[in-house]
Amino acid sequence: MAEIKGSCRCGKVSYTTSADPVFVGVCHCTSCQKSTGSAYASVVAVPTAALTVTGTTTQFDSVGDTGQATHRTFCPVCGSTVTQSADVMAGITMVPVGSLEDPASVKPGMQIFCDSALPWAPIPDMQSFPKMPMPH
Repeated sequence: MAEIKGSCRCGKVSYTTSADPVFVGVCHCTSCQKSTGSAYASVVAVPTAALTVTGTTTQFDSVGDTGQATHRTFCPVCGSTVTQSADVMAGITMVPVGSLEDPASVKPGMQIFCDSALPWAPIPDMQSFPKMPMPH
């Protein structure tokens, strides 16, 4: 895949990676609902080591629906989420699809935490999981 670039709304924080996405998905967990102020978060997950973030961010840590810690960095100027990560997915960092320079370049392939989805929010014909799928 081509280089993935994006930024916060005001442009003071940006990111870039040349790594292929680990996954592109939609999360319906209650933490993502609260963080986005919407029904779900659409994210591109990439290897943390391959992601470069430029600019000053602020971090908010909490506990996600898995019971493990989650981390959200955001621009202290405009408040836009720049990255999200969860201890349950070590080595993976997610960036919001809406923050990409070209958000149409990706397409979510799955949705997780569908048991927390608002009744009108699940996306038809997309692979769905009631919780977070865990590797075997």
